[in-house]
Amino acid sequence: MAQAGKPRSPWVFFGLVFLLAIPFYVLGALVEWPLMPGLPIAALAIVCPALAAIILVYRAEAWTGVSTLLRRGVDRVRPPGWLLPILMIMPLVMAASFGIQRLMGAPIPAPQLSLVSGVLYCVLFFVAALCEELGWSGYATDPLVSQFGPLGAGLVLGLVWALYHYVPLAQVHRSIGWVACWSIGTVATRVMIVWLYTHAGRSVLAATLFHMTVNVTWQMFPIHGSFYDPRVTGPLSALAAVLLVAIGGRRWIAGARSGPERP
Repeated sequence: MAQAGKPRSPWVFFGLVFLLAIPFYVLGALVEWPLMPGLPIAALAIVCPALAAIILVYRAEAWTGVSTLLRRGVDRVRPPGWLLPILMIMPLVMAASFGIQRLMGAPIPAPQLSLVSGVLYCVLFFVAALCEELGWSGYATDPLVSQFGPLGAGLVLGLVWALYHYVPLAQVHRSIGWVACWSIGTVATRVMIVWLYTHAGRSVLAATLFHMTVNVTWQMFPIHGSFYDPRVTGPLSALAAVLLVAIGGRRWIAGARSGPERP
């Protein structure tokens, strides 16, 4: 899709995202009660990627560009068959993590799964993921792919995405080791998101749905994610990313786009 107006700069976008996040980081330092288990109030900064993208698109392309950006949040996954891996990869990773933790002797209880809570989590985390992916995928991914290829774009975005979460993680007192293992999984997750985004026709909806499954499976992990262990899930996510990159082959790594072009 040809970009209207000035070329989009992911670096300006990243700077604006972090600038907009500062009030939420400060709020998280002042207010200790969480939004939900393991999720500090600073997590409300999820609105910042979408807000940064809207501001930058409006400056360059006015309301026409903003309308186009917002419509990408409800675009189609093409071909629809990509919905299966989009919705199943993270549940499989989390199921494997649960099994490995059990084999390692961790006193992890059986998950208490509920259809009602599952649906509520899907709705909540879809909205949250959309706020992020309008920025990370809808604004920043294409120019990064043009610069570094899809794999490089995923790695760069993954590092920035991880850094963006470090203040909230510190506010819920995560250890350095925990954050390090979590970062491996987070960068790997972003590589997978870029892989699915490019293969599903550059679909922001595809990225949003996958991002949603990451958060839903974390919160539904026993008990409300309290037994989630990035020392296991991080390497498993990295393995899943390596497998997807291998499937994509050299042509994808080098930058050839997959899936139909967006109008």
